[in-house]
Amino acid sequence: MAIKITDECINCGACEPECPNNAIYEGGVDWAIADGTGVKGDFKMMNGTVVDADKRFPPISDDIYYIVPNKCTECQGFHEEPQCAAVCPVDCCVPDEMYQETVEELLEKKERLHL
Repeated sequence: MAIKITDECINCGACEPECPNNAIYEGGVDWAIADGTGVKGDFKMMNGTVVDADKRFPPISDDIYYIVPNKCTECQGFHEEPQCAAVCPVDCCVPDEMYQETVEELLEKKERLHL
């Protein structure tokens, strides 16, 4: 499953540079699949829709840092644990129960993000 940032976030920004998939954004900032990844052209989202990797999406949160589930791999293939959770001083990076994925699915997503 992806990681999410809860409302307890203090906006310290410690998590953002730790993400190997560039899945973490500051509140209020638009995001795209292509940001910090190797994806070009079409990308299949978790819900099956296909989008242009450069398409900008509105922020998931305006007030706190947020994680894009379509880009989060829980650091599988990079680290032994999610780095956002490892560095968060208030423990607000937690599993997002809305996105249940196996390790194999997370590794496949990693491969698609880093061609």
